[in-house]
Amino acid sequence: MAGNLTIDALLSLGVERLSSTGQPRGSDNLDAELLLAHTLGKTRTHLKTHPELAPSPEQARHYSDLLARRAAGEPIAYILGHRDFWTLTLAVNPSVLVPRPETELLVERALSLGPRGPAAVVDLGTGSGAIALALASERAQWAVTATDVSPDALNIARANAAANELTRVEFIEGQWFGPLKNRRFDLVVSNPPYVSEGDSALKDATLQHEPQIALASGPDGMSALREIVHGAPDYLERHGWLILEHGSDQAAAVAHELVGRGFGHVRSHRDLAGHWRLTEAQWRVPPHEDFVND
Repeated sequence: MAGNLTIDALLSLGVERLSSTGQPRGSDNLDAELLLAHTLGKTRTHLKTHPELAPSPEQARHYSDLLARRAAGEPIAYILGHRDFWTLTLAVNPSVLVPRPETELLVERALSLGPRGPAAVVDLGTGSGAIALALASERAQWAVTATDVSPDALNIARANAAANELTRVEFIEGQWFGPLKNRRFDLVVSNPPYVSEGDSALKDATLQHEPQIALASGPDGMSALREIVHGAPDYLERHGWLILEHGSDQAAAVAHELVGRGFGHVRSHRDLAGHWRLTEAQWRVPPHEDFVND
């Protein structure tokens, strides 16, 4: 990419380069703007208000390098080094999944079901800390714990907690409930891996950059979900809630597991795109065979 091009020209070339890859992103304009703004250390507003300015040749070359990474499928959040989630800005790298907007539904349901006052809450498989930190930011009286089997992920989560001044969140290394012996919680929340190991979606260029351990779970994608459902009663207070994110085609299967384990008030919810995204259930209330889709 030649130097001495204007911002407007660089953006046009960036969009052309990203759209020519044939990847079904649908956000090439936005990606090109984000990458150029990142390169220049400016805002997207600056790009729009000063389209005639010409970045240096070094900046143009750096922008070209970033475009190549994005064209190869690397998530934009990894390239930028951060992602906005809820009201927070979180650092991300290939050690953690990129937080998705649909996961904010889980935060909303947890805030709705949990008490306004003190509560013990655990986020299983916290990754970047997105869910745990979002809850801690909204409920100062909640004692929030977050677990993850990956020490690299926990390092990112701890850094995010410090950067957002949410230092009261407790981070513990371990698989699901493994490091939580003899502890009980009012809320257990999790966005576990739920893609089947043979799913062709895992071959997507973007997903191949993300940690596979946080994406795939057994031949039907239900292994982690089943493990959490089976173990949760030993760690829930009476009338405590379990809230699980899952795949859009897994609501009925997750509800079946919850009812079979003895949970009641089993309800599934759609995300803003209309996909079944999470299922919640309450412990030690009369279970029922039917479940409610909301």
